[in-house]
Amino acid sequence: MLTYDKAVEWIHSRLRLGIKPGLERMQCLLEKLGNPHEKLKTVHIGGTNGKGSTVTYLRNILQEAGYSVGTFTSPYFERFNERISINGDPVSDEDLTFLVEKIKPIAESMEQSEWGSPSEFEVITAMSFYYFAEMKPVDLVLYEVGLGGRLDSTNVITPMVSVITSIGLDHMQFLGSRLEDIAYEKAGIIKRSVPVIAGVHQKEAADVIKGRALEMDSDLFELGKDFSVERLSILEKGEKFSYHSPSLHETYELAMIGTHQMNNAALAIKVIELLSEEHVINVEGTHINAGLKKSSWPGRMELLSDKPEIYIDGAHNPEGISALVKTIQDRFMEKRVTVLFSALNDKDLRPMISHLEEAVDAIGFTTFDFPRVASAEELYGLSSHPDKVKVSRWKEFLQEKIPGLKENEVLLITGSLYFLSEVKPYLLNELKNYRKK
Repeated sequence: MLTYDKAVEWIHSRLRLGIKPGLERMQCLLEKLGNPHEKLKTVHIGGTNGKGSTVTYLRNILQEAGYSVGTFTSPYFERFNERISINGDPVSDEDLTFLVEKIKPIAESMEQSEWGSPSEFEVITAMSFYYFAEMKPVDLVLYEVGLGGRLDSTNVITPMVSVITSIGLDHMQFLGSRLEDIAYEKAGIIKRSVPVIAGVHQKEAADVIKGRALEMDSDLFELGKDFSVERLSILEKGEKFSYHSPSLHETYELAMIGTHQMNNAALAIKVIELLSEEHVINVEGTHINAGLKKSSWPGRMELLSDKPEIYIDGAHNPEGISALVKTIQDRFMEKRVTVLFSALNDKDLRPMISHLEEAVDAIGFTTFDFPRVASAEELYGLSSHPDKVKVSRWKEFLQEKIPGLKENEVLLITGSLYFLSEVKPYLLNELKNYRKK
């Protein structure tokens, strides 16, 4: 019998196998499990940024309407189990251990096969299929693409709707260096005659998606053309916006902030519209309203403290930085903004840092214990900000910074989601101690 710790350790041991693009190995693994993915009703969500937020909007709306909703997301933020959840509740330690005991002998038996042994992500994806189909059946599952789309291990499903949230320059070592190349990989999730919803704004990328939808005889619904969103006002803790489509004109409020979050919400509403028109679900306007208001996603302009004002945001690629800069300019231009930034060195860091610097008053560069992480010195060297600092110990930096924050100041910690997953629990504890003083 495996313990939970040993089960997670075995999953992580698969990382040594690296990323293995292609679906043949995944199909072989699923066949040995009885093809559980074929029993599920799914929505498939790909794109560079915005996948997690779109998933959480959809989940909350569907939950409000009384549905049980499975979600498969990555990476996890605080605990591994989060990746496989039902109605926002992560898989239990016991069920995760059982899943590993089920899949481990199959995965290891494939070592000598034509396709080889499955990677970490393939194993987790297969676990999720079995969990949602056989152990804890749900009404439908929202599957977030891991990397790219065309060759991603989630791409064995035939969903009811496919969603491509956005296209940006990320994971270029795997997906290509041009927007068209990346769009081609993302568009690989489009299945024959399955409708696709896209929030892509660059013409060269949008054209690739249009071409693929035409080729697959799939109806395409584009944000800004077939449905649209307009900000009505910036709320203290959220956004108010109008949504327009041929069959729906409504005003909504979000608890999450930023123009990009309104776009992500619009994609989720369009999915609800399509599934409702097909009579797959029965969702009312009150469910959409309540679901959007309740939605939050860790590390996405997440407010950790009102006084002092502290946010964390996982802006880990150029598109994420652009969204963050726009949010700062929309909301905080009357305040002094200090940023603490850390990132992995497989990103195109110089343009990201240059863009971020345009919107902030001071910036600190730090590092943390993780493979491929950039050093504080490396990040500092890429910066030309007049008020920049190297931060060798980010915990000490926060301990010193928090007590001195004034009413008109904002502290924003951003960059790698892996960094934020270390910062958040530490910072919440530090804030608790600070308030006791």
